Amino acid sequence: MKFVVSSSELLGRLQSVSRVIASKNTLPILDNFLFNLTGDSLTITASDLETTLHTTMPIENVMEQGSVAIPARILTDSLKEFPEQPLTFAFNKEQNIIEFTWATGKFQVPGFPAEDYPIAKEPNDNLSITFSPDVLLEGINRTLFATGDEELRPVMNGIFFDLKTDAANLVASDSHKLICYTRPDVKSTEEASFILPKKPANILKNLLVKVEDDVTISFDKTNAFFNFGSYRMTCRLVEGNYPAYRSVIPQSNPNNVVADRVELMNAVRRVSVCANQATNLIRLLFSANQIFVSAQDVEFRIAAQERITCQYDGPAIEMGFKSVFLAEILANLPCTEVNIALSDPSRVGLITPIYTEPENEEICALLMPMMITQ
Repeated sequence: MKFVVSSSELLGRLQSVSRVIASKNTLPILDNFLFNLTGDSLTITASDLETTLHTTMPIENVMEQGSVAIPARILTDSLKEFPEQPLTFAFNKEQNIIEFTWATGKFQVPGFPAEDYPIAKEPNDNLSITFSPDVLLEGINRTLFATGDEELRPVMNGIFFDLKTDAANLVASDSHKLICYTRPDVKSTEEASFILPKKPANILKNLLVKVEDDVTISFDKTNAFFNFGSYRMTCRLVEGNYPAYRSVIPQSNPNNVVADRVELMNAVRRVSVCANQATNLIRLLFSANQIFVSAQDVEFRIAAQERITCQYDGPAIEMGFKSVFLAEILANLPCTEVNIALSDPSRVGLITPIYTEPENEEICALLMPMMITQ
């Protein structure tokens, strides 16, 4: 195996796939990249058994084909110190030595048999759907922060893809807040669903900003396969049934408040400094065209209050929310103003963006209230 490659282009590809490699692997071979040179294409693979990511790059100067596993950390750290220049890569199979040479020097690292590297399983069924990269990226960005981290309910620890014949829904919840991102312009040929774990979702989030090609997702009951541009990713899905999220979205909260999103978010962040550190409770009193945001910590004798204007002519309602969750939701909505639909202090608040122009997306956020004890 021998070829010439650009140092900066190779480093870029290695950094893209290296996010898959776990800090502690059950198999030592997974501490390596798998290089496979076939024809004039080099495929680089990284895996942690749960998620496997491939990237393919063209090679103009190929002297000998082949495959080998290469230590990931030392290769990446070494290439970070190189300016842009051609590197000659050569693998001595008899001695299991990989040698990189450049104009003024060389370095050697051990190589390991490619046969020892585990092969990722691809989905058996033909269920698939296609997203444009910007739509899938937007969906992940709008929902990922709301995923849970529960050992007893692993289904909450990922993004639920609820695919319908008239729309695609991406849903995330940690049982305290819920985000539903809907795209009516993305349709499935049949109803299907899967739960994407957080790690591959984060990897996609970093990769999709670099590509322009559509993303084809094929999946079965246990695995999903993402194909886009020069990347291919296979990941194990979260097993289990996602809760019936539609049943908890209120359909007729009668009291609607319209507020400036950034103004409300900043007020929540400022006032929450004085909230009790254990509960992060913040109070919102909605009255005639104004919102009173307040918090206090009786033990430390600190308190804060701020008033902002809004559009509201209903009865006065005081709600308690966890300030961190409310600030997160407001920070992740792509709009100038939000509508907050309320019923009573014991029921969930429904927060939706108000768009100035028609959009091909629908977003709704639910936030569970907290009991106000004093």
